[in-house]
Amino acid sequence: MDRATFDDYIARFNAQDYTTFDDHLAQDFHCLNGQLEIVGIDGFKAHYATIWRTFREELEVSRWVGDDETIAIRMRTHFTALHDDLQSLFGPVREGHSFDFYGVIMYELVEERFSRIQVAYNSFTSTAPDGAITELGIPH
Repeated sequence: MDRATFDDYIARFNAQDYTTFDDHLAQDFHCLNGQLEIVGIDGFKAHYATIWRTFREELEVSRWVGDDETIAIRMRTHFTALHDDLQSLFGPVREGHSFDFYGVIMYELVEERFSRIQVAYNSFTSTAPDGAITELGIPH
């Protein structure tokens, strides 16, 4: 997969466009995100439906390396709560609550589609609406 195709995936992901999963995930898709395992395209869509119900999520790629079989990125993801949610995936949040995740993601490719995604965490930080910052460790 070339960089332009990958950037299209990320742009559509950031726009919360579920069709990007149909276009870029393999039928045997598997994701390991911290301790959370997600299997299949429908499983991935369900996971993001839970997140995107409460949060605006923006993934920023700071480093990309790739070939025909593997892509790896160094990245930051910023989550912003769009409304109060007592049962969000990250626990109770108020509108404006934000989270920042820094890490590395490896994508394994089969026929130009992601067959496996593995997420490695460096930090996951919560910033409450009052400005209080808490390091959370692994969220899943």
